[in-house]
Amino acid sequence: MDGTVDGFRYGAVTPVAAYLMACLGGALGLRCIVRSLLDARSWKTGWLALGAASIGCGIWTMHFIAMIGFHVEETRVRYDAATTVLSLVVAVVVVGVGVFIVGHRGTSGATLAVAGAVTGLGVAGMHYLGMAAMRLNGEVGYDPVGVALSVLIAIGAATAALWSAVTIRGFLTSLGASLVMGVAVSGMHYTGMAAVSVHVHDTTGGTWAGDSPTSLLLPMLLGPVVFLLLAGVVVMFDPLLVLGERSPAPQPGPAANSVASPRPSWREPAAPTRER
Repeated sequence: MDGTVDGFRYGAVTPVAAYLMACLGGALGLRCIVRSLLDARSWKTGWLALGAASIGCGIWTMHFIAMIGFHVEETRVRYDAATTVLSLVVAVVVVGVGVFIVGHRGTSGATLAVAGAVTGLGVAGMHYLGMAAMRLNGEVGYDPVGVALSVLIAIGAATAALWSAVTIRGFLTSLGASLVMGVAVSGMHYTGMAAVSVHVHDTTGGTWAGDSPTSLLLPMLLGPVVFLLLAGVVVMFDPLLVLGERSPAPQPGPAANSVASPRPSWREPAAPTRER
């Protein structure tokens, strides 16, 4: 029989918390990408990696906070730990590919399109791999139209986020972009969830392996949340991001040499006068 699916078991608590985590990860990721573009001489790869990890952890945390509110009336929902962790790895790695494409290949339209497609597919892959981690007494089905729409939303959101990262420099505009990104990523999640249907098996027999959402997801969410907070501290105290200016590079040439070699302060003695 068809199960009764409820994605908002705890009301607005899980959607709001999930949205805030998506915004936090997006904001940190965008600022890290901006930082990598400000000064190519200083730790570019490190900033891009931190940005990819921030975005990946943000969307993964958003997904599983929202999944805490997912409930099927006729059966318990559990999660496989290995598949859940794998979905986090996929999110960080595939998002990282898109971020590094933009960071090292430039900001042309073709580059943004490729990077946005890769990143969006990573977001969608994380979502459906996380859904595959569910263990319940039934079968999960998907509406193809809803799945396709959710993937398109993910690609569009990723492309817009990368575009804003390479074109927007101010803090307030970056904050606004992260809020929009949070709406898009959360919208992708709930669009995908609207495509879900559950066919429940005989509820009188059989058991299935897995951990309950609270016993597995809450402890696992602690790590990415702590990482995002630490990444926020790094971004907050970086002087170049605070000032928003490139550090001036030394200019070789005569001017630099003249500065490096100040004029001596001594004077040559005056020539002696001839006595008459």
